[in-house]
Amino acid sequence: MSPNNQPPFLYATRIDIPLEIRTYLITLLNQTLACTVDLRSQVKHAAWNVKGTAFIPLRALFNAIAIELEAHTDLIAERIAALGGTVQGTVRTAATQSTLPEYPGAITESDLHVQALAERVAHYARAVRADITYAADVEDADTANVYTDLSRGIDQRLSFLEAHLHP
Repeated sequence: MSPNNQPPFLYATRIDIPLEIRTYLITLLNQTLACTVDLRSQVKHAAWNVKGTAFIPLRALFNAIAIELEAHTDLIAERIAALGGTVQGTVRTAATQSTLPEYPGAITESDLHVQALAERVAHYARAVRADITYAADVEDADTANVYTDLSRGIDQRLSFLEAHLHP
């Protein structure tokens, strides 16, 4: 314990959420942050490598998703900090903590990139929806709200990707 009786990765705060619940939420949020950083890097990988007749609209879509994910990382990190936590937001942390499948590195075809991203975005979306429940179960409406905002945005982006998979 640190001198203020907080675990080493927590800071003192006047938020009236019990320490054990804050610790749980910070761990949950840092896991989500790792997946968000990983997903953003996979989306950028696709944007840099997509080829074909749909290159221009897909690159624009992929870049829009990456920008939104970058905003999500800030939202998640700000909630961690508000709870008195240390944000674990490095790429190395994301590489070891993300639950997303690895992105296939050797593809260039636009349909294969869309399919790979749709699979990973769907995986991320499922996890975020589960996290809404986890935050609600410990009665933290604010963290549940953060997850609801993430879910709303990522579900919309998933629908955009899936629209490219249908003739």
